[in-house]
Amino acid sequence: MYNDSHVHTSFSGDSGTPAREQIRRALSLGMSSLCITDHQDFDFPGGEEFTFDTEGYFAELSSLKEEYRGRLDLRIGAELGLQPRISTDLAAYVSSFPFDYIIGSTHVCKGRDPYYPDFYEGREQEDAYLDYFEEELANLKAYDCFDAAGHLDYVVRYGPRKNDGYSYSRYRELFDEMLKTLIEKGKALECNTGGLRAGLGHPHPTEEILRRYRELGGQLVTLGSDAHDPASLGYAFDSLGALLKQCGFRYYAVYKDRKPQLYPL
Repeated sequence: MYNDSHVHTSFSGDSGTPAREQIRRALSLGMSSLCITDHQDFDFPGGEEFTFDTEGYFAELSSLKEEYRGRLDLRIGAELGLQPRISTDLAAYVSSFPFDYIIGSTHVCKGRDPYYPDFYEGREQEDAYLDYFEEELANLKAYDCFDAAGHLDYVVRYGPRKNDGYSYSRYRELFDEMLKTLIEKGKALECNTGGLRAGLGHPHPTEEILRRYRELGGQLVTLGSDAHDPASLGYAFDSLGALLKQCGFRYYAVYKDRKPQLYPL
């Protein structure tokens, strides 16, 4: 079983799963390592809390890392919410703690969360997606304190028509610029199976985008289930090898001490 590098626990505001349960699930699936990446979204709109106490986070996960040493290589990461003009110095925050891996994700667009229907109200779905992708590109250009771009077309999971009418070609220029930015900065692209779990028929991002990243020279791809509960951990990982090979990849990356380690697909 491939190793999962996008997993949430009760340190995330939208998960109630103890870290130990995710570790046990990873062991039962035969994973050799697991990276926990709880939400650290500073300045989240609407008063929602998507931050965790970093010292407490490291204390608990470091204790579990020692407890399971020899059985599972537990790695400590975070999913960092990227926003323009955020009040927190994200680079300073990330460099202040010994993270193994940082996912850079766009969860907020122009002060609104695409998870909620009001993000799409009063406009065409295509225009809402355009706003999101433009903001995501701005975030990827502005920040360098992450290792992989998380669920690149995340917004499609929550649109009123999901991926009906959505394609790489419709937003080709924006996606190509995002992918070129990642490649120039030496960043990985995450293959996130949350889209498959949501019934989209594709991971985030779609196969077209994964293939295009490879065509442009991108080599680093990470695997994440975006699991908020044990049942979702490693979701559809049994099909990812064939999918990614068809997109031109032969290896996937798992990060330790902010450096990629390559494993065969």
